[in-house]
Amino acid sequence: MTPTIRRAGVGDLALIHQLLTEMAADEGAQIESTQDSLRQHGFGERPQFRTLLAEGDAALGLILFFPEYSTWRGKMGVFVQDLYLRKAARGSGLGRALLAAAFRDAADWDPHFLTLMVEHKNTSARGFYTRMGFTRRGKADPLILTGEGLAALNTP
Repeated sequence: MTPTIRRAGVGDLALIHQLLTEMAADEGAQIESTQDSLRQHGFGERPQFRTLLAEGDAALGLILFFPEYSTWRGKMGVFVQDLYLRKAARGSGLGRALLAAAFRDAADWDPHFLTLMVEHKNTSARGFYTRMGFTRRGKADPLILTGEGLAALNTP
């Protein structure tokens, strides 16, 4: 069966969560999101992200993305938070197809670039993105503030 790509709906929450859990396990991690948090942020009154699913005889993978604005470019873009393919679908061209489908799906944002992050140790993914033409986004590394640091920031 030829794989299809479609936008996920609220009825796909269990599958989305399962694929994200598999992706995290592949990286030796666990996710904290739940079906409820995915519903709230992706399928609520003001969705903050979109998800596309790749399917054949079964689910093959997903791409989860949201709008990004670049002040330096003065343009909108698409930030890919998660791109995951089950092992059987890797190397089939489906990753490239999901990236292209996400960019088309985001046409209402008028995007001019696509951004994503990849683990340093994930050499196969890094090779895939390099072959596609992705380059490092400048000299800065992404940083995150959570937990006690975030609490301290919000303390007067």
